[in-house]
Amino acid sequence: MAAFIQAVLDWLRSLFFKTEMELTLVGLQNSGKTTLVNVIALGQFSEDMIPTVGFNMRKVTKGSVTMKLWDIGGQPRFRSMWERYCRGVNAIVFVVDAADHEKMDAARTELRNLLDKPQLTDIPVLVLGNKNDLPGALTVEELIDAMNLKQIASREVSCYSISAKNQVNIDITLQWLIKKGKGK
Repeated sequence: MAAFIQAVLDWLRSLFFKTEMELTLVGLQNSGKTTLVNVIALGQFSEDMIPTVGFNMRKVTKGSVTMKLWDIGGQPRFRSMWERYCRGVNAIVFVVDAADHEKMDAARTELRNLLDKPQLTDIPVLVLGNKNDLPGALTVEELIDAMNLKQIASREVSCYSISAKNQVNIDITLQWLIKKGKGK
């Protein structure tokens, strides 16, 4: 009987206090999307990562928020799938390798192509400059300029500098995402 009452109480709590949200992580290959998902889910960095082929989905609960994280491969052959997995999500997380200056033009172009899709209008975007622990990594201001983020006026865009490896600014990233999930 006690187990039944506990189950009912847990169910009632889930009705009133849980928030569920969907997020899609996109970005060029080797930007650190899967590493970021693993750090959010497990709280630890793993050196042995293999490139995502297609997509991965992981559910992570942080406090009263359950996040469904879609981690989409960044290789050119998978970029046409990005739009499909971004439809109807609470936020799009675009991860950039802030230390890879050679790929910055391609990253800017892919972000612009994605945000031009009519089905994705009004979905907030969080651009994360990952790998800020590496020499030559762009600062937030430099990344905003390199990605032309100030020119995006049709939606909310935020930008943070992070290191998934060293877990730098992961907390503020999660706070931003949770606010989007709660509609704030």
